This record gives sequence, C-alpha cells and structure tokens, in this order.
Amino acid sequence: MRIFIAIALPKEIRVVLTRLQEELKKYYLGIKWVNPDYLHLTLMFLGEVRQDKISNIIQKIQEVAFCEKKVEVSLSQLGAFPNIRHPKVIWVGINSGEKEIAAIACKLQACLEKLKTSEEKDFACHITLGRVKSFRDEPAFVDSLSSLNENLCKEKLNFTADKIIIYKSTLTYKGPVYEALKEITLKAT
Repeated sequence: MRIFIAIALPKEIRVVLTRLQEELKKYYLGIKWVNPDYLHLTLMFLGEVRQDKISNIIQKIQEVAFCEKKVEVSLSQLGAFPNIRHPKVIWVGINSGEKEIAAIACKLQACLEKLKTSEEKDFACHITLGRVKSFRDEPAFVDSLSSLNENLCKEKLNFTADKIIIYKSTLTYKGPVYEALKEITLKAT
C-alpha cells in the first residue's frame, strides 16, 4: 500500500483554500489541483508499505502521539517550490504552529526511519494546493500570488491540529484517492 501520514484540515479551512484554487484556475491551465476534499498537511510520506507492517506503524505513531499536545495552527501566505519564478508546487504555508508540527514530523521520521521506502527530504510545513505541469506566464503568476496573499492575510485561518491520520493513497487515472486507515489523537496535556 502507498502510505502517508498527515494532519487533516477542517472543512472551513478547505473551503477557503478551494476558493484560492478557483482563483488561480482562472489564470493557469497547466496545474494539477489537489482535490479539495483531500487537502492536508503531510507529516511524512512512507511510500509503498507491506500490509503486515501497518500495525507496527500505527503502534509507533501512537507512541509519538501520546507524548504530543494539540497544536494551534494558523496559515500564512501562498508560495511555490522551488520558487515563484519556476514553480513546481503551489502551496500555503504555516505561520504559527510550524515549529510544533515540524517537531512532530521529526519524531515520526526518527521512529519510522526503518519502514520508510521513499527518499528523505527536509520537512517543509505546508499544504499543497497544486502541482505545476506547464508554466508560461511568470509575471502574471507573481502578480496573482501577491494579490491573493493580500486577501489570504485578511482571513483568520486558524485551526487546532489534534489528530495524526494514516492515509492509504491509491493512484488512479483521475488522480489519487485517499482513504484514512487510522486516526490517532494527540494525547499530551
């Protein structure tokens, strides 16, 4: 199974992010947008994992979650990897709660290191909105991100991250389909 670990976003946050996607869709046809129902904050991508390893993964995540507090998260601005002039991924960043989320991701990576099948990347706390397939108009893209960032800053996009979710991702010709295998609550007080 193709597995990743993430924090789900509340519906009200997904609604605002979907509006951002809709605005950007007006200008850019060469972007594969993340399904609004699947918007999330990835903590770790494990890749292909054998079914018999899932219970061990759940146990290790529970051990981490038992020691972690809920995290108050606020979203910041739009951005792009590797940069806005040559975007491959369009994302929304995390303002407050970033250090706490990064610490949880680091602990998960440490305890699941031997189970991981994907190549290691530095953790970047963000929510992917879309992946760029083709890109032409750099000035218009930079202008639209700037304009949308002003609108985004006016919104109070806060939520409490209180669960870690293990997702199964099935690739289809219409895009990935995510299935939550297990929700694990952050327990520390």
